[in-house]
Amino acid sequence: MEHIIHPFSELFEQLGLDASHDGIEHFLASHRLPPDMELVDAPFWSKAQANFLKEGLLDDSDWAEIIDHLNVSLR
Repeated sequence: MEHIIHPFSELFEQLGLDASHDGIEHFLASHRLPPDMELVDAPFWSKAQANFLKEGLLDDSDWAEIIDHLNVSLR
């Protein structure tokens, strides 16, 4: 099975966030996670967003790699 690689902007679109370069930069500059907090537990996600991220990681879906990238970017 072919593994799909999603661009970072596509993850932002999937989460219902501004996926423009400036929108992504603004989001990353405005949100930070403490080292001991799981990405899916961040207070700025809606329930639907948190569920999407959690399922993507748990299922090791084709979103998992880019979700990991988001996690690192928020640290």
